[in-house]
Amino acid sequence: MKIEMGESLLLSWLRHVKECQMVQLNWKPSMKWELHNKELIDQLMDTSSALFTEKFDYSIYKKNKNVSQLIRQAEIDVMGMNITDNESHIYAIDVAFHESGLNYGNRAETTSSVIKKCLRTAMCLLGYFKVKSGTIIFASPKITNSVLNDINATLDHMDAIFRDLQLDFKIRIIANDDFSKKILQPVLSTLDDVADTSELFMRSLQMYNMFAEKPRAVAKQSISKPNKSSVSKELTPIDYEGLDGVEEMKIGTIVRTILSKKLQSNTVPKEEIERMQGKDYCIETFHIRYPLLLKTDPDFDTIPVRYYATPIKIYEDHYFLCSEWFEVAANNDRPYLIKWLLLHTEKQN
Repeated sequence: MKIEMGESLLLSWLRHVKECQMVQLNWKPSMKWELHNKELIDQLMDTSSALFTEKFDYSIYKKNKNVSQLIRQAEIDVMGMNITDNESHIYAIDVAFHESGLNYGNRAETTSSVIKKCLRTAMCLLGYFKVKSGTIIFASPKITNSVLNDINATLDHMDAIFRDLQLDFKIRIIANDDFSKKILQPVLSTLDDVADTSELFMRSLQMYNMFAEKPRAVAKQSISKPNKSSVSKELTPIDYEGLDGVEEMKIGTIVRTILSKKLQSNTVPKEEIERMQGKDYCIETFHIRYPLLLKTDPDFDTIPVRYYATPIKIYEDHYFLCSEWFEVAANNDRPYLIKWLLLHTEKQN
């Protein structure tokens, strides 16, 4: 099975940024499955077809005369499920990388194709997963402004259709600079922590960095001056610095990646590291009930409860990092953590 690099990137995004426990590439329905909510899906198809024909003159379903024919052609590039104690959330993503810009034909045809993909995905979630809520994403690193504007102009109409049918699907278009900030940069923040050889995008970057980080050999003697066009540019390791895309990350991902890396960079004052070992300071600063850092010996025998298993090294000492973080309405540590990161990022700059 061919795996596109964009699909592999989004798989890593769902696994490590959105913390989906189940992720699948190239999802397709089986014709053996029973299709549920068929009346509601028929309404969705009929309503959307009429609306986009009337308002935009888009023929979004073209030769698809019925739902069965439409869904039979469905393929969702990446799907993921995030499961928590109280609920689960499903993500369904189509990703397209066209080097010269997204292109499914002319401008209207390209916009129509994106609308169709998003609405057909909603139909699949309704029909085969029996869910009426979820996040549907169309992602592309390059969409021309004219096409992107046309697509964005349809989002409120799709939202209105969902509301009228009492559906809670959220459609997101992530493209251009947002693709980098919201998808690529957050994934790069997890690069050092991923060892799964099946994640081709991550493994390719890790292999690149292996060679980029090696010092270049210096020739002792040069017989002739090389042609400039044949000389490779200096390789620079691909890394992540800053807080771009942090809004996409679960709080645990932020702690394990951005905060952990910040602490291990030895740029946080030693006095602050000392304060992070105090419970009262951490309650006030991070809204957590335990010290952020717990000093340990590098040859530790036991892992304390409510701390990540692998210690981090800060200056010359080793510490366990607190794993007890929450971001629910009744107990939200997230704004405290983000405030600290922003403050210390500004100080460093």
